[in-house]
Amino acid sequence: MKIAVAGGTGTVGRHVVDAARERGHEVVVLARSTGVDLVTGEGLDAALAGVEAVIDTANIMSIDRAKAERFFTTTSRTLLAAEARAGVAHHVLLSIVGIDGVPYAYYEAKLAQERVVEAGGVPFSIQRATQFHEFAGQMAGSLRFAGVQFAALMRTQPVAAREVGARLVDVAEQPPAAGRSRDLAGPREEQLASMIRRLVRAEGRRGPVVDVAMPMRGMREMRRGAALPGPDAVLGVQTFDEWLSEREPQAAR
Repeated sequence: MKIAVAGGTGTVGRHVVDAARERGHEVVVLARSTGVDLVTGEGLDAALAGVEAVIDTANIMSIDRAKAERFFTTTSRTLLAAEARAGVAHHVLLSIVGIDGVPYAYYEAKLAQERVVEAGGVPFSIQRATQFHEFAGQMAGSLRFAGVQFAALMRTQPVAAREVGARLVDVAEQPPAAGRSRDLAGPREEQLASMIRRLVRAEGRRGPVVDVAMPMRGMREMRRGAALPGPDAVLGVQTFDEWLSEREPQAAR
């Protein structure tokens, strides 16, 4: 197949690219670095020539709902319109487990994106996944103040970004689901605060790490487990500790 990957240089997108190429697919990366603007559509028509499936992993790191929703809905509409013109047969969207039960701004923006895809007119599949192992580092970086590392309390079941990438290629190789594929999650539940503490120690930082119940909208639901997968989810293999052990030598350097 010829597969296009929106956001193909990002945390998950690069793994999608690798998995697709390993299986013999021809891959087109849709990113500004390859001359494609997903917001304006510049370069998109040429890039989609002959493409059979598009996997959308494009992302924006923002907890501002208006900004995030504008990005996700605009890029999806731009992609879907170009796909319709190019005759693309399958649009695969990466989304997040639990977003319809957690009133968190970023999740609400992703839910709006799902609705755009559902109404877009291109045959589609939506693949929801839990947070990635990298999520602990992202949260740790935003919760470090005056030498103190705060660790947010939240139930999660993190999954390897590499396994998400491979799963998205699996979905693209199948006929469109016209809805959601089975959720994807990691092999076991974790407490985010514990993940942050283990990450910080693995990086050699010895300052205080303080658990905190974040007061933001949606965090109460996530502490209760609203972002955990259901019993029918597909489970990945790599645990957070296994992922951490892979990056410890790099952290030590």
